[in-house]
Parts: sequence; C-alpha cells; structure tokens
Amino acid sequence: MNSTSFVKRLAKLQFKDTFNPYTDGCEEFDRGDAPRIRKANLELVIDAALDVSVDSLWIARDLGYRGGRRTGLALTDEAHLTDHAHLYGSLPLRRATRGPAVSERTARVVWQTIKEINQPIFLWNVFPLHPHEPNDPLSNRCHTRSEREACRPLLTWLIANLQPKLIVAIGRDAAGALADMGVTAEQVRHPSYGGQGEFIQGIRSLYGLSRTDGAVAQLSMFSD
Repeated sequence: MNSTSFVKRLAKLQFKDTFNPYTDGCEEFDRGDAPRIRKANLELVIDAALDVSVDSLWIARDLGYRGGRRTGLALTDEAHLTDHAHLYGSLPLRRATRGPAVSERTARVVWQTIKEINQPIFLWNVFPLHPHEPNDPLSNRCHTRSEREACRPLLTWLIANLQPKLIVAIGRDAAGALADMGVTAEQVRHPSYGGQGEFIQGIRSLYGLSRTDGAVAQLSMFSD
C-alpha cells in the first residue's frame, strides 16, 4: 500500500453519525471539490513525511469539526494550514472550504509547540474521521471501539512505514485507545479544557526543551 491507496482506503470508510472529509461534503461550508482537495492534502503530507523520515508521530483521538473535518489533516485548522505546509518544506496544501478561515484552540497550541521543536512531526488520530452527535454534524463525540478497530490497519501501516522513534498520545482517550491496540506511546495532557500549560510542559519534557513560563502563560490564554 502506498499513500494513494492509503487515502483511497480511508475515503471508503463509512460509519453512522460520522463525517468522512475525504468523501463527504458539507453543503454549508465546503467547496464543490472539497473531498478531492482534502485527499490531495493528506497524500502530500504522507509522501513528505515518508521522504524526510519523521522522528515523531503525535496521535490524538479523532478529527474535530473546527479542524480536521475542514482541512483533512489531524490537529490542523485552516489558520495553521500554511504551518503544516512549511513543516515539510513548502507543500501546496489548499483550503477546501468557503468563507473566513476557522481556527481551533487545540490546533493553536499544538502548532505553537511544534514550532518550538523545529522538526518534522506527523500528526494523526486513532479514529481519523470526524464523529459527531446525531443530527448535529457540527459537534464532536468520542468514536466507538468498533469504529476505531475498523481503522486499525491504517494506523498500523503508518507506524510500520514512518518508523517513528517516538509516539506521543495526546490526551487520556488517545493513550487508552493506543494501549488497547498494543501501541506503546508517551502520554501528554490534551491541550483542551485548561490543559494547555500541562500539554506544553509535557512536550517540552519529552523533547528536552527548556521551560519558558511566559510562553506557557501566553498559550494558556488561547480561546476559540
């Protein structure tokens, strides 16, 4: 399986009350070719990550409605799409939606922290689609175990081919899911719900970075 077949396999996944950004379109926000753009974005990032031999794989729970649902990239909102492009040089990543760019608090903190580390990192989710509450597509819910298990081969392929030296589980849910799947990972606090400071300190500790109180305080003030 290469990146093209990987994305095609991902695009075929369908679950109840779940938005697949590589197949589905949002009538309210998406451009007509949005799924194709998101597939192209992800394929570009996977190929780039394979080329540069990323050192780390950060894994969160699932795509959020303000971030990955719109961009097709884990932990990445439209406000940081350019940052994701520059992470691997200068990828031609494109927006798939109309109107003003939407930002997400988690993505802000994650990308500010990535800039401190200054090395390519691949971002993913144990459930790489956007699960939402019934009749409320612009909401978030936790995926189910059966949904996660259906996506296990994709994560297995990424780990086998990227061969990261470090896997970071972002949040307790992601850590538990990865442990359930037999994946060894270092856990850090998820930056949402007041966890920004602990997330930053956890990442800095893993990468041997010095702590800067001012930066932690600044990031802790982020809000959507």
